[in-house]
Amino acid sequence: MKADIILFNIGQLFCPLDENKPLRGEKLKEATILENSYIAIKDGKILEFGTKSYEKYIDDNTKLIDINKKVVTPGLIDAHTHFVFGGSREHEFALKLNGVEYLEILQMGGGILNTVNTTRNISFNDLYDKSSKILDHMLSYGVTTVEGKSGYGLDFDTEIKQLEVMKKLDHNHPITVVPTFMAAHAIPPEFKENRKEYIDLIINEMLPFVADNKLARYQDVFLESGVFTKEESLQILLAGNQYGLKARVHADEVKSLGGIDAAIEADAISCEHLMATTDEDMYKMSKKGIIANLLPATTFSLMKDTYARAKDFLKYDNIITICSDFNPGSCPSENLQMAMFLAVYKMKLTPIQVLNAVTINASYSVGLQDSIGSIKVGKQADLTIFDVPNIDYIFYNFGVNNVCGVMKNGKMV
Repeated sequence: MKADIILFNIGQLFCPLDENKPLRGEKLKEATILENSYIAIKDGKILEFGTKSYEKYIDDNTKLIDINKKVVTPGLIDAHTHFVFGGSREHEFALKLNGVEYLEILQMGGGILNTVNTTRNISFNDLYDKSSKILDHMLSYGVTTVEGKSGYGLDFDTEIKQLEVMKKLDHNHPITVVPTFMAAHAIPPEFKENRKEYIDLIINEMLPFVADNKLARYQDVFLESGVFTKEESLQILLAGNQYGLKARVHADEVKSLGGIDAAIEADAISCEHLMATTDEDMYKMSKKGIIANLLPATTFSLMKDTYARAKDFLKYDNIITICSDFNPGSCPSENLQMAMFLAVYKMKLTPIQVLNAVTINASYSVGLQDSIGSIKVGKQADLTIFDVPNIDYIFYNFGVNNVCGVMKNGKMV
């Protein structure tokens, strides 16, 4: 079989271990790095790769692309974002500089609730255009697949609007969008005195509509002090399970309030943030196989030093990913590479560990491990090209965009 495209003269090809399971604990340190290699592509998928001759895959129609000794990895996967929203929140920056806590800003009517107001009032087309531009930025930083959450509507119409925007973007934009329904992001002001009524709205009206119209693959809840309790979160998650929406849980961002136990009971695929997670709960997550989506850029943006204890998660044989958590308040940066840099400089992970976390492990977090996340024959040719001489240089040369090319489904985008 002849190739449509061959990428050749690859300086280093980063190949995560692909043993049909995510990489746990010590396994995260392992990868194959091929020097002076090639990738042959047919019909948007990897036909072959290696370091030997690729001449047998060439015919008159094969396009040859010289990578000029650059580094190639699987396309980066951002497994936790909130990229569909109206407005911005730079006016809250001064509050953060003066030491006002994130949850205090929320209680003052700012934070998530501020963005809810602007997202409710933006038109579908304007929201689509704004979100598309954000995906353009993510693509420029090497991201080929992104998980996106609703949660800035907190009413039926706006939550659905956010999910419909994601659905249209998934169809039209080069990036694959994996949608998560997150109406349980905060209690909206109109339900402040009747939390139960809002939870009933989520369970009895929103969830059935989202499921019937296939608008989301996952659901998520913000289980935290001043937001949703463990009991409320579990009620919502179990209801979502009945509609086929797999659970994710914002847990232990500020306090450990039983989020891991709720995630276990709801058979969650992942827990997010986890800055306050105890050793006991790390052990529980490992036994259950729940993925730990760690968000170091959020800790940085909140001007904290409470980074999730990534090395301890690995000590307990957990599965970790590194995600941007792009959102308008606690992490207004579309740059997944920024989170990757912080994972090295603040969490003390190695370059190989971080690259595994944003490729093979992240593919399991978004449920697309059969098609993306590694360099494997038959998988989609989703690739990120770094203009650096080796993988260590990606992290050594921090604070800049080291990506010079992105391929999606075998097409340079």
